[in-house]
Amino acid sequence: MRTSGILMHISSLPSPGGIGTLGKEAYDFADFLQSAGFRIWQVLPVGPTGYGESPYQSSSVFAGNPLLISCSRLKEEGLLTFEAQEEYSPSDPEKVDYEEVRKNKSMLLRRCFKQSAGSLCPQIGQFRTEHPWVEDYALFTAVKEHFGGIMYSSWPERDIMHREPEAVRRYRSLLAEDVDFHIFCQFLFYQQWFALKKYCNDRNILLFGDMPIYVAEDSADTWTHPEIFQLDRNLIPKRVAGVPPDYFSEDGQLWGNPLYRWHLLRRRGYDWWVSRMKGMAAMYDMIRIDHFIGFANYYSVKHGMPNARKGKWVVGPGKDLFRVLSREIPGIRIVAEDLGCVNKRVKKLLDWCGYPGMKVLSFGFDSDETNPHFPSNYRSNTVAYTGTHDNDTVLGWAEKASESALAFAMKTMNFSSLEETPDAMIRYLFHGPCDTVIVPMQDILNLGGDARMNLPGTIGGNWLWRMKPDALTSELSMKYFTLNKETNRR
Repeated sequence: MRTSGILMHISSLPSPGGIGTLGKEAYDFADFLQSAGFRIWQVLPVGPTGYGESPYQSSSVFAGNPLLISCSRLKEEGLLTFEAQEEYSPSDPEKVDYEEVRKNKSMLLRRCFKQSAGSLCPQIGQFRTEHPWVEDYALFTAVKEHFGGIMYSSWPERDIMHREPEAVRRYRSLLAEDVDFHIFCQFLFYQQWFALKKYCNDRNILLFGDMPIYVAEDSADTWTHPEIFQLDRNLIPKRVAGVPPDYFSEDGQLWGNPLYRWHLLRRRGYDWWVSRMKGMAAMYDMIRIDHFIGFANYYSVKHGMPNARKGKWVVGPGKDLFRVLSREIPGIRIVAEDLGCVNKRVKKLLDWCGYPGMKVLSFGFDSDETNPHFPSNYRSNTVAYTGTHDNDTVLGWAEKASESALAFAMKTMNFSSLEETPDAMIRYLFHGPCDTVIVPMQDILNLGGDARMNLPGTIGGNWLWRMKPDALTSELSMKYFTLNKETNRR
């Protein structure tokens, strides 16, 4: 079936409080998707943001980001009381100020905890039973706060750093209220998430999630399961993830994430991965696996290297892992982010799995028609994008593109001015052969480079963009309803 969707992260919604949330504006966006004929809502990872506020460096692969909890919804449900002036109001409604949002949201959620946790004890108890990971996540978060936010491998007390049983008991007792608070926040997040998911599914909208292949070094995941990562006795990574030098970067990209001990995971039946993917399959109707390449072969760099020039390719788990996942989670819908170093091993694994890969139209015009992202090379079992969260907006791309690249795009898609580029690319993809087309909201709105979500390799100034409150007009809805209908996407 031919479908279409919009990439719009929750934090980019125009909710009150300075950041997008799972409140009314999320429901309004779902209504817009339905009225405009879209079937898919793609979001970025929704876990607690990490270094540089990146959702791809989260402190947990299971937890939700408390900043995305809607305090307005809690107020409507009688769980929280506050005056309008107590909720943070940003000076710039199109950017997230994470420091101010975090300070204000923490204050309101702490109040909610004091006002309502007692009355919700049975539900929270059931949540703890159904989500056993939350105990370790909450303890990790509480201890990390206790030590001033430093990385857990630098905690001054080695016994809790290494999760010695007596230390775990001691800190669970010492920080019991903080642990309970963090569990309470996860309960609230999950309640709001699954209410939104039901609303979307009832309107034939699929939630499409994004899963980074790697976890953050400073995370509850590495603290709780150090044995499955390539860590030394001091819990420091021995080797880390990245990608080698290429056309875009002469030093490559040094991500710094700890690598997996795949041989150990294989002996354990990939138990941690099965748990992770079961959690994802419950939260989402579709899952994009970021850097799918790493399952076929992954780039390994010695810890402490200044860049990714000196690394080596290592064979990944390949088919073995996906046999287990397909057996344990039948019907799971996966999209493989296969951008980058796609060699024969990657192609063979992707073909064997049968998962759709990705194409990015704005990548397609910097050479000639042999470029894999040039539209004549697309096939039906592909998810096609105008761009992703890591790219400039289409209008931003057009403004910075070389004369030859822009001319090539104009000739291919039959348009004549720079300002027409977003609409031309969107229409071209919708009329194309790919079963699924996804467009970032910034391109739907014809926004320039100022609305870019992320510039890889940079810290600061990323993940900030928010949509204006009045952006979802009836004219915009009708425009895309017509386009979806004429291209038989539903």
